[in-house]
Amino acid sequence: MAIDPRWPRASDWLAGAHLPTARARLGIVGLPVGLGAVTPGHCELAPKAIRKRLTRLSTADLAADLDLRELIVRDHGDAPLVTLPLAQLLEPARAAVRAALDGSAAALVFGGHDAITRPACRALGDDLRRVGLLTLDAHFDLRDLEGGLSNGNPVRALLADGLPGANVVQLGLQSFANSLDYAAVARAAGSTWRTVEQLRERGVAATVAEFLRELSARVDAIYVDVDLDVLDRCHVPGAPGARPGGLAPHELFEAVVACGRESKVRALGLVEVDPERDVADLSTFAAARSALSFASGVLQRVRAG
Repeated sequence: MAIDPRWPRASDWLAGAHLPTARARLGIVGLPVGLGAVTPGHCELAPKAIRKRLTRLSTADLAADLDLRELIVRDHGDAPLVTLPLAQLLEPARAAVRAALDGSAAALVFGGHDAITRPACRALGDDLRRVGLLTLDAHFDLRDLEGGLSNGNPVRALLADGLPGANVVQLGLQSFANSLDYAAVARAAGSTWRTVEQLRERGVAATVAEFLRELSARVDAIYVDVDLDVLDRCHVPGAPGARPGGLAPHELFEAVVACGRESKVRALGLVEVDPERDVADLSTFAAARSALSFASGVLQRVRAG
């Protein structure tokens, strides 16, 4: 691969390269969880694959006229979770995210499947009444808990832990990928949800920013769960739950920038990519590009003071 000093690679930035004017830090941690998935696969391979894609992306956000190297990255590597049953995931995964948050403006969490959302969200504070959750996901993730934890019920588990339903916003839900029973669970909990059609009607990024502002008015910290199956399946063949009719990549990138700009968004997780199912690296590129978009939003937040 050709080396051009005038084309700074995002992988070098991840490894610590930054500008002398760097003004804040971004923490990164991988939570390679694959056990206990509704659809068996190898999402635990995603953190490594996402980092690899960063060798093909630069640090220059042309649209925002900024260089991500104004942020110092501290990559904490991958927590040792690959063989851990989900029932034992909470404490080590929560500790790993808290370490990435320490001293950082925000943290990026590379999953793993969506079961990481529960410990990552709980890393933001012990009093869940002061924590908000915004999901960009095709699914409610409200499956019953009787059969144990899975990547199909992290939101249900958080509600059981004490996260108020009023602090949960779920965006990008798709018809024929959910059930009316779980929609009723969401309504009973008092959470807010919008379908992918409703997002497009009002504008994806604008709707995300609006709900983040509303959440910020009543919580101290927000966790954003980005399940790559919120995208149309043609863009993410490596996302097991993706279906036709989801968001386009540019819509997700704009939404993730909006998340980075919001000061109370402390962490964002990228989940549900199985590199072994991927085609032409589409899914891992989408995840890596989403990570850079979030970082751009964080840098815009820092620049704004």
